[in-house]
Amino acid sequence: MNTMTLWHISGWGFAALACAALLVGFSKTAVSGANTVSLAIFAAVLPARASTGVLLPVLIAGDLLAVLTYRRHAHWPTLWRLFPAVAAGVVAGTLFLMWADDGIVRTSIGAILLLMAGVTLGRRRRGSGGAGDAPDTVTTRAGRAKARSYGVLGGFTTMVANAGGPVMSLYLLSAGFRKLGFLGTSAFFFLIVNVSKVPFSAGLGLIDGRSLLLDAALAVFVVPGALFGKWAVKRINQRLFEQLVIAATVVGGVQLLLR
Repeated sequence: MNTMTLWHISGWGFAALACAALLVGFSKTAVSGANTVSLAIFAAVLPARASTGVLLPVLIAGDLLAVLTYRRHAHWPTLWRLFPAVAAGVVAGTLFLMWADDGIVRTSIGAILLLMAGVTLGRRRRGSGGAGDAPDTVTTRAGRAKARSYGVLGGFTTMVANAGGPVMSLYLLSAGFRKLGFLGTSAFFFLIVNVSKVPFSAGLGLIDGRSLLLDAALAVFVVPGALFGKWAVKRINQRLFEQLVIAATVVGGVQLLLR
């Protein structure tokens, strides 16, 4: 049966979803957080709640490509510090999805993203943050506390609205990661977190046969986006990279507030 018929998607609607899938690939290998635009496109074309289930496997496809590209640059001490807090956030997000109103969830996440973007900009103007591919901020008491708070918030936002990318982008920037360390660490982080979300999303009815059929049609568009991102990131300097990440976070926050 035609996948577009199952979802009552017009040709223009499918084209928009294909562009969003391209952007997912690009964001995973170039500017993390840019896929918040994809989140908005999916929610505009598909029913808002169902769109999160359709988008998740597309994100996982992008995560796999990012891991293949930047696997040598991951900073595992940071990842091990984050995962327990993220797991708590995912569970909290799952419970929240059982009863929360979509409008309240989107508004809250959007406001949080904008607040954290402002905090990150303020810190960078004061000159804080490291300068290496493997910052050691997670070994300090303040670093551990920051990892836990961002981890819980990242797990919650990624479960509720697939909006964990901007949260973790801000954390990695504030921890002082350079470009390749940032991309390698975030690649493994989101692959593991997004795969762990699949049982929760399936249990909530957000992933089923119909959504997987649509995912199969959209996954092919992730590849050229990822290849373009790999090409582009080599031509983006560190300062511009950080500015683009923060800008993508602000755009995502505004979109969530306005939807």
